[in-house]
Parts: sequence; C-alpha cells; structure tokens
Amino acid sequence: MESPNQTSDVEFFFVGFSSYPQLQALLFAAFLLIYLLAVSGNLLITIVIYSDTHLHTPMYFFLVNLALLDICFTSSVIPNMMVILLSETKSMSYWGCMTQMFLLSAALGSELLLVTVMSFDRYLAICKPLHYPVIMSKTVYLSLAAAVWILGILNSMLHVGLILKLSFLQKTVVDHIFCEIPAVSKVAISDTYAIELVTMMADIFLGMICFALIIITYTYIIFSVLKMRSADTKRKAFSTCASHLLVVGLLYGTTSYTYLLPAMGLRGNKDKVVSALYAAGCPVFNPMIYSLRNQDVKQAFLKIWSRHFSSFRK
Repeated sequence: MESPNQTSDVEFFFVGFSSYPQLQALLFAAFLLIYLLAVSGNLLITIVIYSDTHLHTPMYFFLVNLALLDICFTSSVIPNMMVILLSETKSMSYWGCMTQMFLLSAALGSELLLVTVMSFDRYLAICKPLHYPVIMSKTVYLSLAAAVWILGILNSMLHVGLILKLSFLQKTVVDHIFCEIPAVSKVAISDTYAIELVTMMADIFLGMICFALIIITYTYIIFSVLKMRSADTKRKAFSTCASHLLVVGLLYGTTSYTYLLPAMGLRGNKDKVVSALYAAGCPVFNPMIYSLRNQDVKQAFLKIWSRHFSSFRK
C-alpha cells in the first residue's frame, strides 16, 4: 500500500466518464460547445447592460455580477474537464486540484448568496416601490455585491484550508469529474470530521437559510403582485420574478443534491451527472433565461445590434 502524502507529490486520478470510452470525443465536443456558449452568453449580457444606460439599475447590476460569477464558475471547471477527457492518465496535481476547488467553491458560494440578494432587491422594488430608491442606493447595492464576493471567497478559503490539512495517498482515485469538496474529502485517509462539520454549517446557511429567505420574499412579492390593478404591471412583475425563480430552482436543485444530501448522510447515485449539470448547464441557462424573458434586455440588445450593423453597412 502506498504511503500517505500531503505534498505536491499527491496526484488525483479521476474516474469521470471513463466507463464510456467511446463517448470521450463526443463529450469533449459537447463540453467545448457548452463552455463557449456560457462564456459568450454571459459576456454578451454584461456588454448589453453596460452599454445601455437605461439598464444601469440595481437589478441589472446584480445580473452583471451573476454573469461574471457564471464565467468564473464554468471557467474553473470545464476547461480542465476537457483536458481530463482527452488525457490518458486523467490526472490532476495536488495544487491544481486545490486551486480548482477554491475557485469553484468561491464562485458557487457567491452565486448562492447573490440570488438571495437579488430576491431581496425584487422584494423592495415590488413591495416597497416608494422607498426603493432610498433603501437600494448606489452605496447599498455596491456594498451588497462586495459582501457577496467577499463572503464567497472567505467560505471557500475556510473549506479549502481544512482540505489542505487532510492526508491522501500519493495516487488517489476520485470517482468524479472534477475536484469538488464532497468528492475529494471522501477519498481522504485522515479524519474528515472538521470539514464535514464546516460543510454542514455552510449547507445550512447557504442552502437552507438563504433558500428560506428567497421563499419568504417571493411569498410577499406574489401577494403584492396579485393586489396590483394593472394587468401590464402584473405581467411585467411576474415575468421578472419568474426568470429569477427559474435560476434559483436550477441552482439550488442541483447544488442541494451534491452538497446537502451527503451532509445528511445520503448519497445520490448520479453525482457526476448532476455536478456536470450545474457546472455546465447553469452558466448557459442563466443568460438565456434573463435575456429571452426580459423585454428590456432584448430591446437593448436590438438597439446595439442595429446601431453597429447600420454603421457596418455604411
């Protein structure tokens, strides 16, 4: 048996989808397409919002932050997944794994916090419209965005710091497709009580409490919208809220399966598939959901397109 090691000599070997060798090239092409769609879609929505002054509001400012987090999120996972798919050894160095885990955890934690802040923003805009400009001032929404990023990074530093204290075999096999906290801590050969405890606390805060706050805010929002007299105002409010709820449902549904079930002592039998779904799917779907269902974003995009296309033709 190999001796445990905690230095850069440790190497992680990923099982991934190696049981389907005939699909490796197809999966590589699929992930490449998804990555290009995710990055281009989120960059596009960022450029559109930045270019149109009518969209310089707290809601769209938070949407830009969501797009940037999606780019960080998918960039920390998919490029390396593609390398592993084409690699014969399907391995990653110790520090490469720790770096990926830090970036992934920071982006994911920040995104879970951000969608909670976005629901609070919608609550103020719909339920407290007269007080909204005062409460959600530039200083406030900039501070909220900064807090989201800082807390996400601190949460990731705590988790990865505890992972660094674990011991692994020099050649450690991980039955997963990338370095993720539950999958990596599972293959450690030292006591994982501390990381399991911290993960459970993070699950309670980022998962249960934040999700409960979102449900509470949207309960108030729905009741407020139903009291509105204008059908057009109702439609616009429900359209905005529906987009956000779709993003929340997709994000919390997939991450709960990966992080919450293991913390409760339960294991899913489709961990790799679900992890691939939120790592690759969420960053692609988010800009599509917000752009296709949002008239303001579509109109801003069409204005930019027509302006640049007209100048190109001249």
